[in-house]
Amino acid sequence: MIKECEIALTHDRADDEQLWKKRAARALKIHPNRITGIELTKQSIDARKAPVKFRLRLKVTIDEAFEPTPQPEANEQRYPSVSGGGKPRVIIVGCGPTGMFAALECLRQGLQPVILERGKDASARRYDLRPILMEGRVLEDSNYCFGEGGAGTFSDGKLYTRATKRGDVMDVYETLVAHGAKPDILTDAHPHIGSNALPNVIKSMRTTILERGGEVHFESKVVDLLVEGKGNERRLSGVRTADGKEWLGDAVVIAAGHSARDILRLLDSHQVTLEAKPFAVGVRIEHPQPMIDSVQYHLPRGEERPHSLPAAAYRVACKIEGRGVHSFCMCPGGFIVPASTANDEVVVNGMSLAKRDSPFANSGLVVTVEPEDTLAFAEEHGALAGIAYQSAIEHAAKKAGGGGQAAPAQLTRDFMAGRISEELRPTSYKAGLNSSPLHELLPKGIVDRMRTGLKLFGKQLEGFIGEESQMIGFETRTSCPVRVPRDPETLESPDLKRLIPAGEGAGYAGGIVSAALDGIRVAKAAKKLIH
Repeated sequence: MIKECEIALTHDRADDEQLWKKRAARALKIHPNRITGIELTKQSIDARKAPVKFRLRLKVTIDEAFEPTPQPEANEQRYPSVSGGGKPRVIIVGCGPTGMFAALECLRQGLQPVILERGKDASARRYDLRPILMEGRVLEDSNYCFGEGGAGTFSDGKLYTRATKRGDVMDVYETLVAHGAKPDILTDAHPHIGSNALPNVIKSMRTTILERGGEVHFESKVVDLLVEGKGNERRLSGVRTADGKEWLGDAVVIAAGHSARDILRLLDSHQVTLEAKPFAVGVRIEHPQPMIDSVQYHLPRGEERPHSLPAAAYRVACKIEGRGVHSFCMCPGGFIVPASTANDEVVVNGMSLAKRDSPFANSGLVVTVEPEDTLAFAEEHGALAGIAYQSAIEHAAKKAGGGGQAAPAQLTRDFMAGRISEELRPTSYKAGLNSSPLHELLPKGIVDRMRTGLKLFGKQLEGFIGEESQMIGFETRTSCPVRVPRDPETLESPDLKRLIPAGEGAGYAGGIVSAALDGIRVAKAAKKLIH
């Protein structure tokens, strides 16, 4: 028989499988000799009080032969081939998580996926990050946001999600493991892959798509839609890329990501309805990782974190005057990176490697922006007012940074007091910092709420707003401020038949996993539309 149980072990003994057996036997009230095998199904850290413990959920085999769960594989059974021609074609605009998972699901559904990506493949894309880091020069179609894998490729590969009602989260994890991610993500409560490991997983996913008869085309920027018919009978038959080539398909999935503003303008020009939606803007707040470790793990300041514990993370959130103030995309042992997609702006984001061994911790610290907060831009920009709002902040950051991709920065205590910092702290941001009055550059409603929120967070986490805390501007691309409406059943645009808006760029996802789940969902919808 197989039973489940949960045990708690101190962090220094959490890997002792013999102890697992003893504790599991005690929890199940059986003799240890009856246990023939144990598998870990979920692991989380309980740091509410010292000593820090790991909580382990175990699947225990009793009185019968132990058969370990096989690891997922990207085999022909999982992804049938669509080679040989004659299969319905689905054009997928964008090679981020939505686009790639949509393509894999198309294979399962017997459809031929054709991905068009404006940027480069993951290997070439790495080289294009050097100009932005070392020269402050953005390659506008190949950067931290655009290219194979999308923005998620270089943002830590965090996989934790609350979007469990949107689909089978474990299917997403298993797909990633089948393509080279470590099996740990199947059991960790807050899994991540790491920005150094994720590109290889993405390349493996591309290989599966190509080997099973799909297509992936890089440096293929979509610049127009191929629309047939008039009025209510308008139908999307394909797209045109910048090289003049036309790509025809039985359905078109737009999965262009939160920074593909030109795609939203293109949809608007073809009378596809757009709606303003909430988003969030703010800063990256950075601390020494040992400070976060000491607070979260109840360690004396200056004492090194035990090797059995990972770099500590945190999450803070509150509501101030009707708007959320919260941490976003927290990167323990991470780096702050320039996430601009044009040379007239400065945008920052966070990432960390698989080991999370940087001496810094950073997180977005953002405030919710509702559509009514962007009314000053609405007369000129309509539903794209949120993008204009973002752009105004990004352009101000560029000017305050002083050139290239140098970012404006301020000590948190000086932000609270409304004064310019005389000197800044060391940072993980390689493109450079320039001391600036962030409290004057951000909209007043953002500043006031952020200050109130920071006071609360400073009481929750010792040192959070202390002398070692620094803010770097600005985090503006938390999500797309626009939603492209779609029929709740068919997922098709009500304005243009065979157009399926998807993922973060269409307002239906907010991270790697939710984007992947939406990709799977729209591929299934494409199958129904075509047949």
